[in-house]
Amino acid sequence: MIWKHLATACAVLSVVAVAGHVLPPSVSAQTALANPKIDQYKKEIAAEIDGMQVFTQQMVDQVFSFGELGFQEIETSKYLTGILRKNGFTIEEGVAGIPTAWTATWGSGKPVIALGSDVDCIPQASQKPGVAYHDPLIEGAPGHGEGHNSGMPLNITAALALKKIMERDRIPGTIRLWPGIAEELLAAKAYFVRAGVFKDADVVLFAHVGTNLGVSCGDSLGNGLVSVEYTFKGESAHAGNFPWRGRSALDAAQLMDIGWNFRREHLRIQQRSHSVITNGGDQPNVVPSNATIWYYFRETDYEHIKEMWDIGNRMSKAAAMMTDTEVSMRVLGSAWPIHMNKTVAETMYANIKTVGLPKWSADDERLARALQRELKVPEVGLATEIQPLNGREVIPDEVKRGGGSDDIGDVSWNVPTVTLSYPANFEAGPGHSWANAVAMATPIAHKGVTAGAKVQAMTALDLMMRPELVIEAASYFRNVQTKNTKYTPLIRPEDKPAIWLNEQTMAKYRPEMKKYYYDPTRYKTYLDQLGIKYPTVR
Repeated sequence: MIWKHLATACAVLSVVAVAGHVLPPSVSAQTALANPKIDQYKKEIAAEIDGMQVFTQQMVDQVFSFGELGFQEIETSKYLTGILRKNGFTIEEGVAGIPTAWTATWGSGKPVIALGSDVDCIPQASQKPGVAYHDPLIEGAPGHGEGHNSGMPLNITAALALKKIMERDRIPGTIRLWPGIAEELLAAKAYFVRAGVFKDADVVLFAHVGTNLGVSCGDSLGNGLVSVEYTFKGESAHAGNFPWRGRSALDAAQLMDIGWNFRREHLRIQQRSHSVITNGGDQPNVVPSNATIWYYFRETDYEHIKEMWDIGNRMSKAAAMMTDTEVSMRVLGSAWPIHMNKTVAETMYANIKTVGLPKWSADDERLARALQRELKVPEVGLATEIQPLNGREVIPDEVKRGGGSDDIGDVSWNVPTVTLSYPANFEAGPGHSWANAVAMATPIAHKGVTAGAKVQAMTALDLMMRPELVIEAASYFRNVQTKNTKYTPLIRPEDKPAIWLNEQTMAKYRPEMKKYYYDPTRYKTYLDQLGIKYPTVR
């Protein structure tokens, strides 16, 4: 009955935090393990997940073998929803107008705990797993160079272990799983928010591959962004005979980029901005009548992102004026800066300490050190010690120096959210690279996902069985996180998901990639199927 009074309780509970300083620990979260019944359930969860290691490994390897780019996660979504449907989850497909987006729901009542992780991969990151040097499976093809093949298998493992206990002992609550579609494009989660995917969620437990077990709370050092495409339209002409009769759209795109690069000196240190010309014309002897340049504008908060976007818009118009061309603009994606919930992070961290890091084998360590040596980075091997939980309500702007983005930020400003980092990889690659795919269908990934699944399931269990944690998480969200900062989406009402992106690339490579899809009915692991000796080093 306590869940009936959740809203009332949240309204009167407050959390004290000091801006710019380490957040004080939550009393409720600190005592999350002081319950014999919950402790016993957690032991059962750990044992259940240990017994699912083959199932987990097969999911990790299967999704790795699909290697699908953002908005084209067709096989991945079909495979994962098939597993969940067989296990009694209700599937909703085509969420937010995105064909590969879905939710899977089981249970009833409060709390609603939403488990999410990304599923898309990286262009030109094809790599044979377990090989400690660049050795693509298919030259030029996409691959899981960010490790997104591992997160939803982690969540599914956790959800099934938790469901078994909830079903048996009639524990109320709802489990909802959802995939991060096109995260590398930062192009879906804001639309999920707009479509109401999280409107009844009490907590979101996200998961992202890392090199250690960890979680953070409060403000983030990373940036938010808006992803904008500018298309210039001019007039074609014979570039040799009558160039004066043409108006080059490519000239306009290049002039805009030149202007932006000059302006870069006068932008804040915290910004990051980068571009690619996705259409520069057809051939040299034809003046390009159309050209497209695509920007990521990154900054630390909504106002500064919007300011960069406005500068970009003005530059595009100026470039069009200089070349007597026309310009149009469309938004391809966006991401708010991240803010993670203190109470949920502390609860999760207690479970991280309970679970601990996997036991790495000599072969695991050998692969890690070999790749580190190959890439000429410190040979630190695999993680052996869990780092402390840190977090600040507000990190001063002068401390921030720019960084990456994740559209989980949009979710974090709409519902209490944390991201579990789990050790399915190791320190070596630069990110978004073949090197970051080396571990992702090996025992390292399998062990890291199993450890992460235990933490995820245990944390969801705490939230299911200790309503005061959800109450306190909601209070922090309302009275601290969003007290002075209100979410305004960067996507506009007229913007729609850019579901056409990556269609041509996947159409080019998918026929060949299908030859390498993992077949668990014939091979124990993907390494076995590929005939790779683990580890393969120079």
